[in-house]
Amino acid sequence: MTDGADDDESRTSYAAPALEKGLDILELLAEAGEPLSTRQIAERLKRSKSEIFRMVFVLLQRGYLVREAGTDRLALSRRLFDLGIRTPGGRQITSIVLPLMERFSEETGHAAHLVVLSRAQTVVLATTSGHLDAAVTVRLGYGRPALEANSGMLILAFQSQTRRQSLMRDAEPEDRERLGSAAFLKAFAEIRSSGHRVAPSRDIMAVTDIACPVIGPAGHAEAAILVPALRRHGFVTDELAIVLALTAVCSEAGAQLSL
Repeated sequence: MTDGADDDESRTSYAAPALEKGLDILELLAEAGEPLSTRQIAERLKRSKSEIFRMVFVLLQRGYLVREAGTDRLALSRRLFDLGIRTPGGRQITSIVLPLMERFSEETGHAAHLVVLSRAQTVVLATTSGHLDAAVTVRLGYGRPALEANSGMLILAFQSQTRRQSLMRDAEPEDRERLGSAAFLKAFAEIRSSGHRVAPSRDIMAVTDIACPVIGPAGHAEAAILVPALRRHGFVTDELAIVLALTAVCSEAGAQLSL
């Protein structure tokens, strides 16, 4: 009885209501996937508009939120993403892989994206532009649900079942259910067998995604490098050459992660 009372007292003593409200706002906007007004935020968090307004003001001042142009709706800025890639893990993988991607793009001319998984979404950590006269580039932080992205499917394919479920614990319930379906298990097995993924982009028309995994010391994919090959009239992309070059880059990156 005494221990339980002490635990309750500790939780009360260390409560930080203002901090909790700020975190609630950030988490809500991350989950919503779209800008929300102060009124909408207050309604969804079941708090008064005045207390939400005060927190929003501080978060805007600190650069964690931005206002949608022409409206009073609020969205997350890039600040949380920028902080995330400064963590030791994010810094290490970017510092190792980006120079290799730059060399790949210089040698082949193709743009490349470094992609990781976070909260069941793909996230672009770094990009290189290459030197072809037409290429596909995306902003840093760009992402999609993992099961709807070729890079996400690739990363998930090179995981144990337990780790795959852990990576997808924040996914929508229907996606978590699909993760263990026969169709997806077959797709993961086929990707592992080939060692890479070449498939039409599930986001951009006239683009073929060519992706290879960066395998870390534990034997699972820490990231993927993806080349969005643009299909153009009168121009034939040598997909096999890209796969071979990309495989070599990812192998070199994985070896350095193990050091």
